[in-house]
Amino acid sequence: MRLGEAGVRNALTIDVEDYFHVAALAAAIDRRDWERCERRVERNTRRLLELLDEHGLQATFFVLGWVAERYPGLVRELAAAGHEIASHGYSHQLVYRQTPAEFRQETRHSKALLEDQVQRPVVGYRAASYSITRDSVWALDILAELGFVWDSSIFPVRHDRYGIPAAPRWPHRLRTPAGHALVEFPLSTWSLGGFRLPIAGGGYFRLYPYPLSRTGLASINRQGRPFIFYLHPWEIDPEQPRVKTSWLSSFRHYHNLERCEERLRRLLWDFHFSTVGQVLADLGLLRDGEPVEGVAAVPVVPSASG
Repeated sequence: MRLGEAGVRNALTIDVEDYFHVAALAAAIDRRDWERCERRVERNTRRLLELLDEHGLQATFFVLGWVAERYPGLVRELAAAGHEIASHGYSHQLVYRQTPAEFRQETRHSKALLEDQVQRPVVGYRAASYSITRDSVWALDILAELGFVWDSSIFPVRHDRYGIPAAPRWPHRLRTPAGHALVEFPLSTWSLGGFRLPIAGGGYFRLYPYPLSRTGLASINRQGRPFIFYLHPWEIDPEQPRVKTSWLSSFRHYHNLERCEERLRRLLWDFHFSTVGQVLADLGLLRDGEPVEGVAAVPVVPSASG
């Protein structure tokens, strides 16, 4: 019997990027060399698509604009299969290393690119490496101004590359610094004695033994709340090229790649999943793809105050 039999649907998300796009390998792979790298994202994404089809599941695919520009047929295939298409930006640059003008330009471009491919509005966004932090909350205003309705970029933990530790743990309506409203689905954490353990997927899913991930995620559902889970297509590809980099970056990127697909299969059996949009609708935060009026908005942690 599934752990989610109580009826809680969780959000299943895929960040569609290739292995050479990730921040952990940025010091070893220059952005100017991306075109010369072996591309594996199309094949790996289709493997995930087949797996979801086996389970009769729909997910949210956050597609990197760089990928969408080169594989428009893949994006259309995902949309035709009923999956939700959302934006992962264009160039996988960390938001806090961009200027607001740079962020606005590339975010507008990637949104328009995806909308042209799927012929429907793209209203969800996730920043590269969850890089909307205290230093880049200004990006939330730009997202709202560009027509995004919901975001999943804030990780309410402490980390060397991302995180707003004081941010709310649960999906909520967020008030941006300029007063716009967005629905935020923060990355999931497991509260253990006041400590927030990241439990939302990705490298944590590969690092932890599966029973630990299963227990932490189930604890969220037992509270009657949904969790959000994320994975990248390269994480089910142990045959990808190995890049010489630092010990820490190598560990973060390559650890347990050979075990990830089987763990994912177990996860899809153990819990109920749907798209981000559907889960936010279940929570009463969205209706017909639009924010529900009258829901109180929580201010985002301002960059100046911490």
